[in-house]
Amino acid sequence: MRLFIALDLPWRLRERLALMAGSGIPGARWVSPENYHLTLRFIGETQAHRAEDIDLALSVVRARGFSLILAGVGTFTKGGRVTALWVGVERNPQLDHLQNKIETALQRVGVEPERRRFTPHVTLARLDNAVEGKLAAFVQANNLFRAEPVAVEHFTLFSSQLGKEQSVYTAEVEYELS
Repeated sequence: MRLFIALDLPWRLRERLALMAGSGIPGARWVSPENYHLTLRFIGETQAHRAEDIDLALSVVRARGFSLILAGVGTFTKGGRVTALWVGVERNPQLDHLQNKIETALQRVGVEPERRRFTPHVTLARLDNAVEGKLAAFVQANNLFRAEPVAVEHFTLFSSQLGKEQSVYTAEVEYELS
């Protein structure tokens, strides 16, 4: 199983994000609205018995519910190439706290520590040689994006099946926040 932990987004917010998608950036593969999420931790390929350990570890994570606000847009670069276009998240100590607790729980059951710094975001598009001018224009046109606050009452363990057009995500287990 290919696993990751994420916050699911309400459909209304997904629809609002989708209005930005498809905005004339050659080289952009837009994520479909049903796949929008905020990744807390990517785990990757996992054996079934390890998935059970992960589920048990996540089931004892305790944190309070909170609100978060999606705001701004940006890009990720790897090796000098722009690889993704995303919507960001306003600074949120409760989100950071939840992510730290999840990371600690995973390490306790032997999942390798995450090497990258947690940068909360929702991926809008994956980019492959996107036209720089079009990309810059998109970022400039949407950099003041700000959504209504979203209540976060649980986090979810997802499985991911790679597909030809896009991955298919399945919510495996939801973990309630208090």
